Amino acid sequence: MTLDARITVRRSGLTVEVELAVADGEVLAVLGPNGAGKSTVLRVLAGLLRPDAGRVVVDGDQLWDAAGVHVPAHQRSLGMVFQDHLLFPHLSATENVAFGLRARGVPRARARAAAEAWLDRVGLGDLGDRRPGRLSGGQAQRAALARALVGDPRVLLLDEPLSALDARTRLTVRAELHRHLAEYRGSAVLVTHDPVDAMALAGRVLVVEDGRVVQSGTPAEVARRPRTDYVARLVGLVLLPGTGSGTSVALEGGGTVAVAEQVTGPVFAVIRPESVALYLERPAGSPRNVWPLRLVSATPHGSVVRCDLAGEVPLTADVTATSFAELGLAPGADVWASVKASEVAVHTR
Repeated sequence: MTLDARITVRRSGLTVEVELAVADGEVLAVLGPNGAGKSTVLRVLAGLLRPDAGRVVVDGDQLWDAAGVHVPAHQRSLGMVFQDHLLFPHLSATENVAFGLRARGVPRARARAAAEAWLDRVGLGDLGDRRPGRLSGGQAQRAALARALVGDPRVLLLDEPLSALDARTRLTVRAELHRHLAEYRGSAVLVTHDPVDAMALAGRVLVVEDGRVVQSGTPAEVARRPRTDYVARLVGLVLLPGTGSGTSVALEGGGTVAVAEQVTGPVFAVIRPESVALYLERPAGSPRNVWPLRLVSATPHGSVVRCDLAGEVPLTADVTATSFAELGLAPGADVWASVKASEVAVHTR
């Protein structure tokens, strides 16, 4: 592992305790809601914040430990891409990219040549003389990526690198970032609250809530078997904790969900929004899973309307815009929700 860290940071109201290891050529996404402690972890790795306990090791070199070792940020072999690119406004794109090399004593001509080569790699070869004010948001973020990578750092840190971009630009820059990360030979850590960025850019995901790691694994593993309600809702699922007995799950919040398989003990019942059918009256045929609920909110979500439902078994349902209109739905409406037992996934807690 190139990067090996165990971090404890105590702040008023939140204690962050995170352990991570990232190999050469690997991209780790640290995913979590605002205030979970993600940026705190990144600041410790960068040398911008001293933790209260733990260690930070890169390629066997101790960068921080509780015994007093602390290598400051400017002496660490790392590159960093910030949310708002943070380019020097008075320098050209080429000078911005070359800045780190010049600060480390690289001769001007060699630093400029390396900067120009990297600007060309990120598609800005003809814009090197422009200052940040004359670059678009996507162009400025690509210049920031070139600045981070020009020195061939052992560790690359990315702090919400796409969140300040508009939706169309984000798609383009995400694709380019994916290509450069695939070619990067060191350890990369991406901090984000956007599950799409995490799933598209990282080979492994670490989910942090309230300063603790609550789940880790590949993007597919995390999406397939969410361990908390936050993770489930990120990937569009409803996660219902309960206790299984036979072919039913007694939910912790009350209510029962019928399932198609034999289950026992503490489990999660997982329901996809597209598996939920809505009716104005109780559906005929006495389906095993049917509950009276109230529509709390309705939000356009791609080609469907995503409906959040409250009641004994809280659910999220995706219905077509046509069905939504035909049912005459609006927030506050009383509905019946039905889910086939075969559509309920179950995994152990």
